[in-house]
Amino acid sequence: MYYNKLLIIVLAMLVSLPVLSQDDSTKTDDEWDWHWDEMDDWENWVADYGFRKSRPAMSLQYGLANMSRTDLQSKFVDPNLLELKLGYIKNRDAWGTDYIIRHNYKFIYLSNESNKLAGKEAAGTEIESDMWRFGAGWSSGYGYKLGENSAIIPYYSYTLNWSNINFNYPDALPDTSRDVQTLNLYDETFRFGTSTEGGVRVKIIENLMLDAGYERSIVFQRHLYWKWAGSALIEVAAQGLLDSFINEVFKSSPAAGPVVNFLLKNALAYGIYELRQDEMNWPFGGEPPIAYDQFKFGVTVVF
Repeated sequence: MYYNKLLIIVLAMLVSLPVLSQDDSTKTDDEWDWHWDEMDDWENWVADYGFRKSRPAMSLQYGLANMSRTDLQSKFVDPNLLELKLGYIKNRDAWGTDYIIRHNYKFIYLSNESNKLAGKEAAGTEIESDMWRFGAGWSSGYGYKLGENSAIIPYYSYTLNWSNINFNYPDALPDTSRDVQTLNLYDETFRFGTSTEGGVRVKIIENLMLDAGYERSIVFQRHLYWKWAGSALIEVAAQGLLDSFINEVFKSSPAAGPVVNFLLKNALAYGIYELRQDEMNWPFGGEPPIAYDQFKFGVTVVF
């Protein structure tokens, strides 16, 4: 836990450096006030554990998933998922406009991902699975106000999680096969993993949002802390460089900012997770992870 907290602090400092380096000592007091107000946008990396001005929220999501591991010969029965999130949402006006809002959602969650939810059974050498997963994460983004109590919010999300997977092997697959021996390293044990998600929330009334997103999730065969930390540091540094560019887009063309933020941050996350399909701690090696690609739909109630 100590090392996790230390890593978060270091990552936050690295992400902040590109923006701080652009400060101009000749700015007026008003310009400085505006700049530091926008520095609040780094809350998605430096967690606001006080949850100031946040509102309690609950999300319920259902999804369709594809499950794979690149070095296995056998295929999995594609599962469906059911997920519950509890957390806090904060929305506020951003970039000095009255039509762009900044959205933050910090949450804990529990999900079940199983072919039983999909009503599917194994065929041939397909492998059935039942996964329970819990973790914590945050999502952030910029949205457009559509009215007094409505908005559309494209977002980027990141989570840390722990998964417990129970596999059911077909009779046609012998216990001595390489696939079974590999999956037994996961079977009925908790394994660390991460996920990233891009999607859209549509706020239709003050207390209700509709959600739709695409999530990429990986479950590590083993958690090699320092290799994972090095890979995570590269990802966070790259996202920090993107944030610097996105800030310049907002300064120049605020109306384009939410779309540019959504496209660039999720494109980078997708690319990094693609590189991790063969090496879970890319570029520091490691075995292929179990990977889930899932489309999720649901509702978020804000209290």
